[in-house]
Amino acid sequence: MARDAITSVRAALDVEAAPSSDFDLNPDVVLPKGRKLRAAGVLVPFIERGGQLRVILTMRSSALKHHPGQIAFPGGKQDEGDADITTTALREADEEIGLLPQNVEVLGALPIHETVTGFQVTPVLGRVKAAFVPRVEAGEVAEVFEVPFAHLADPENYVVQTRHWRGQKRYYHTVPYGPYYIWGATARMLFGLAKRMV
Repeated sequence: MARDAITSVRAALDVEAAPSSDFDLNPDVVLPKGRKLRAAGVLVPFIERGGQLRVILTMRSSALKHHPGQIAFPGGKQDEGDADITTTALREADEEIGLLPQNVEVLGALPIHETVTGFQVTPVLGRVKAAFVPRVEAGEVAEVFEVPFAHLADPENYVVQTRHWRGQKRYYHTVPYGPYYIWGATARMLFGLAKRMV
């Protein structure tokens, strides 16, 4: 069953899709021309548990400057020493949750996603090849948990919600799961994948 799901993920990566943005649902937002975005990479780690494909997610530390306390993929900004953005995603996953690069089979990448905090994020999809127990970097990650991919792959589980941000009403995607409120950039990137699975 998990093998079939991975096959479907590979097929979804072959479907052409446009870049996404935290502003997708807010067409009235005018972005400054010539804005400089910082490159970042996140890893979307798929792992098989009991025949079921699951996605590993983190809850960010409340002490972080960007997106504190939010649900996110392991990842971060690209360093000068990184060979490419995939290297960035793998390095960050190692640093944040102890997922070694050699334990990840890279499947491909989703289109870039622009965040409200000025990052151009590349979501790199990877399959965890062997047994894995998270080793959390406490300064960056408060918790590591898993969500069944079947839940994330169903567009019907996504809800558009609103909140006021910088004096304006902002719309954003959410995909709640149990006690976890997955929203914003993470939910938008997952929604893009879910739309390509159908």
